[in-house]
Amino acid sequence: MKKENKKNIILTGMPGAGKSTVGVVLAKRVGYHFIDSDLVIQERTGKLLHQLIEIHGLEGFLHIEDQVNASLDCDRYVIATGGSVVYGRAAMDHLADIGTIVYLKLSYREIEERLGDLNARGVACKPGQTLLSLYEERCPLYERYADIVMECDGKPVRRVVEELEGALRG
Repeated sequence: MKKENKKNIILTGMPGAGKSTVGVVLAKRVGYHFIDSDLVIQERTGKLLHQLIEIHGLEGFLHIEDQVNASLDCDRYVIATGGSVVYGRAAMDHLADIGTIVYLKLSYREIEERLGDLNARGVACKPGQTLLSLYEERCPLYERYADIVMECDGKPVRRVVEELEGALRG
């Protein structure tokens, strides 16, 4: 990997970008464990993501997400983060310290095709916010924090994983 102190691979990107799918395959290929930070949030709170948003509101949910991601203590893991992780400064600083951050980049068109109902997926967005405005708001944040930007449009998971392995080797 790029830096010796970076022992994890952190996947970021929009909901539907394939973070969990790519993460599982990548973990098997490189001999790492896999963790989905959304599932960690659900396990720690005992609630589904959309329930947390309903109960605590968007800001409350983002605070919970930030705290959980900032507390991840692992080594040799592929970590699939939730799409809204980039709003949490503590989480992103911590993730940058413990791993190489990879942005799985997809065009708006592909994201739109992959996603169904934003609320049913537990997507953290403001009331009335469109997928396009969410995409335009988040993409610069993914770019800012990424050590590696992986273009994923039109690529099967296997190819994304192979290209990512090569990029991680530097």
